[in-house]
Amino acid sequence: MQAEAIAPSGAAGLIRHAAALIFDVDGTLAETEELHRQAFNHAFARAGLGWQWDRAVYKDLLRVTGGKERMRAYHARLGGAPPLPDADIAELHRIKTAHYGELIETGCCPLRPGVSDLLTAARTRGQRRAIATTTSHGNIDALLSPALGKRWAADFDAVVAGDEVRHKKPAPDVYLEVLARLRLHGSECVAIEDSGNGLIAASRAGIPVLITKSMFFRDDDFSEARAVLDDLSELGGSKQKSEKQPHAQ
Repeated sequence: MQAEAIAPSGAAGLIRHAAALIFDVDGTLAETEELHRQAFNHAFARAGLGWQWDRAVYKDLLRVTGGKERMRAYHARLGGAPPLPDADIAELHRIKTAHYGELIETGCCPLRPGVSDLLTAARTRGQRRAIATTTSHGNIDALLSPALGKRWAADFDAVVAGDEVRHKKPAPDVYLEVLARLRLHGSECVAIEDSGNGLIAASRAGIPVLITKSMFFRDDDFSEARAVLDDLSELGGSKQKSEKQPHAQ
């Protein structure tokens, strides 16, 4: 049975009383998808493919989770050509990932409003923090090292990337793996997501979901979410810090 949605004003309470907060990365912690799009196009140009993903095409392709899977899906849509070999896809993805890291290093992609405050408040309360994402460990590190410092991973009790599980979102695998590492039930946690696929994945793992709307997924169906915010600053940083979490480990 679906839990009743709460108003944005109640989202802070939902967050405060969770044993753990589980964060998606792309679109949730930072508006990274536009940089990913640019990095894909850079890789395509380097390879001489003649592919060019504009924002409309990329928004549609984001329904396919995973960069390699996205390229395969796009190539299949073109028709008439045999599938690209796995080695070619891997090399395109390597070039894309390297260029994405270079773009991130310019400092053009800060954390979204309210993210730093929420992470600080969770640490103050003694709440456990985790990451459940489709992106790679390399992309997570490229984003969070400048924002949170080189030792950012020490602030999270579990970090599970898409290449560690068999099925990517909207399958629940990445969330189930996080729960296993945290040794918690889904109902004890809150997932923070920005997309319909992320919402489905977390919900299938039994985790209540708070949505923070992002650039490419604003029009997704979020009717199953417990709360929907424009960004995490709506939670109110000072209120989050006022209450200790009694049962966090």
